[in-house]
Amino acid sequence: MNVCLLNDSFPPVIDGVANTVMNYASIIQARPDSEVIVATPRYPDVDYSGYPYRVLDYPSIDTSKLISGYRTGYSLSVREINEIAEFGPDIVHTHCPASSTLMARILQYETGAPVVFTYHTKFDVDISRAVGDGFLKKETIKAMVSNISACDEVWVVSDGAGANLKSLGYEGEYRVMFNGVDFERGRATDEKVAEVTKDLDLPAGVPVFLFVGRIMKYKGLPIILDAMKLLHESGFDFRCIFVGGGLDADELKETALNYGLGQKVIFTGPIHDREALRAYNTRADLFLFPSTYDTNGIVVREAAACGLASVLIRDSCAAEGITHGHNGYLIEENAESMSALLQEVCKNMDAVHRVGEHAMDEIYISWETSVNNAYERYEAIREMVKDGTLVRRRKSRSDYLLESAAEVAERLQKIVNVPRNIRNTIKSDLYRIYEGMMQND
Repeated sequence: MNVCLLNDSFPPVIDGVANTVMNYASIIQARPDSEVIVATPRYPDVDYSGYPYRVLDYPSIDTSKLISGYRTGYSLSVREINEIAEFGPDIVHTHCPASSTLMARILQYETGAPVVFTYHTKFDVDISRAVGDGFLKKETIKAMVSNISACDEVWVVSDGAGANLKSLGYEGEYRVMFNGVDFERGRATDEKVAEVTKDLDLPAGVPVFLFVGRIMKYKGLPIILDAMKLLHESGFDFRCIFVGGGLDADELKETALNYGLGQKVIFTGPIHDREALRAYNTRADLFLFPSTYDTNGIVVREAAACGLASVLIRDSCAAEGITHGHNGYLIEENAESMSALLQEVCKNMDAVHRVGEHAMDEIYISWETSVNNAYERYEAIREMVKDGTLVRRRKSRSDYLLESAAEVAERLQKIVNVPRNIRNTIKSDLYRIYEGMMQND
């Protein structure tokens, strides 16, 4: 099977979805009967030749200041579309509803391959951050939902993610397909933990709390800092480690200093070494993840792989599958609730560690299991295409051109103020795509 994976983020940008695509690509490529091509927006001076699968980077527009460090892919590039079409994908799987899914829809017409879309993230939050809550947000969400609705099958990473997608106006069906983690089940060695944490002040017997992810306030990080302030003021000793980078890192560091937490709160910056991250998860006593933004929380399962229990917001997507006091802990969405829970459960650290063991046994899922489940579904979709039982979402090519590509190009111009010469290039490429579609009819 030839599989094309599309996503708007890929190294050097590292996030949960980029990690998902890399694991899908590596595991599928390792199968003796499969080939993978990954298409992603181009980042300047990045060499993608070292991957065990082909990475095709296509032209992009620098929107990094607008969209949290990301570039926007120019998915109408005819050359890259033709290269993927020549690859002959049996499945096109897109992981972002913007430029990636626009390219997927073009490939849907060029190749006839079915398109699968996975909804990973509450995109309405990211859109609000980029363009506010007015007209542009509504129009951008409308364009994204239109893109998603055109896919042949829609996957979500949790029930909560599906509910969020429905709230944005999506009216179709979806299938829950859980993401995995690339940590093996089990804790890092004592030697590795000592090596990774040797420069940190982590006294024996003092509880260590951990957060791993993008340092963004909308992930609930102010709740963590406010809870640490309450613990500090009560005389409770602890260490709290933030691993990651993000646009809000400097502001949160300043907040920690203003709270007088300079000795107790540690910001490590981004860490990409997976074994080092395993060591941090092994050294910590509790993983703090008060996010209502994340739809799945891969980092929660990474923590579970190391026997580390998480503190989560009750009824959040990340808390799906968690039973309070058994395989994790649930709190209300405020610092007071987190502080009270931490003070209570840390009276018996043996019990806390048993909860972590239950998390390892019950919520951990490997990427091998996750991707193999996806591959089985790919095979089923391919067979449904062959026997005609798959309800295809394609419209006529002229409808596609009018309703998808032109709309997205116009909205892109509004959002990022694309210069006139690029707009003219978009129009030219749209015309060439249209000509090619009509010749194929």
